[in-house]
Amino acid sequence: MTKYIIKRVAMGLLSIFIVATLTFFLMNMVPGGPFVAEKSISKAAQEALASKYGLDKPIFERYVTYMTDFLKGDMGVSLRQRGRTVSEIIFSKFPVSAGLAGIAVFVALCVGIPLGCISAYNRGKLSDNIIIVLGTCGIAIPSFISSVLLLYTFGSRLNILPTIGLNDAASYIMPVTALAIYPTAYITRLMRSSLLDVMGQDYIRTAKAKGLSSFVTLFKHALRNAILPVVTYVGPMLASLMTGSFVVEKIFTIPGLGREFVSSISNRDYTMIMGTTIILATLIIAANVIVDILYKVIDPRIKLK
Repeated sequence: MTKYIIKRVAMGLLSIFIVATLTFFLMNMVPGGPFVAEKSISKAAQEALASKYGLDKPIFERYVTYMTDFLKGDMGVSLRQRGRTVSEIIFSKFPVSAGLAGIAVFVALCVGIPLGCISAYNRGKLSDNIIIVLGTCGIAIPSFISSVLLLYTFGSRLNILPTIGLNDAASYIMPVTALAIYPTAYITRLMRSSLLDVMGQDYIRTAKAKGLSSFVTLFKHALRNAILPVVTYVGPMLASLMTGSFVVEKIFTIPGLGREFVSSISNRDYTMIMGTTIILATLIIAANVIVDILYKVIDPRIKLK
């Protein structure tokens, strides 16, 4: 177990290094710069700013300098939000996105797993068909469509929920719902198919032959093995929700990390792009490592080599 964890962490660090390197060189290959769009300043002023931030140096020299500073914990200063460091911006916005994504994951698990179990338990019945249809619709509808529908229905027409920011508990309802629809639907279908597969195994038939009820067989014996694919999905899902909710954050005017990521790309804020990209890569890799370890905890028969 220890050797595996060390190996996975080492591979994760290598992956982060590759992501950071590719991001650095690719964004510097794009024509233009962070100060080109500023029409209010002259070309001389733009060159002075580039010199101040070291953008006039050779690209490989800038790369080595950035990576060296990053290893020391310094991600530099934002080229657009002057006077603020990248670390300050990221860690001030990160809790907002993390909290929103965490609640969405909790809702998706609490709703998706029971619905998947109910669907598998009532296979071929009306309730199963209804859940399948709802799950298919939830997967097919993008989050920005559900966000707009929720905003129009409950915020504009009915006027019962706040539409901007996260100022109180009620303001979380619509953005969390918009974020949770897709993972809930996916978990429901994943749980159903996994549970149906497990229920066809020999040990489940043996449990039924011993006289155990279908309910006990399902939740005591089948669920433990059937939930493994869901656990695999939870890690990447949490990371993707935490960092990929910029559309929902934009629609509901939520000051999270996703909105900063989009703004940094459109503004050519190189240091901000690098910082957010590395943070996103770290989150996804860390989630995958944690999932691999949880696999072993849930099912001791799994050998991590």
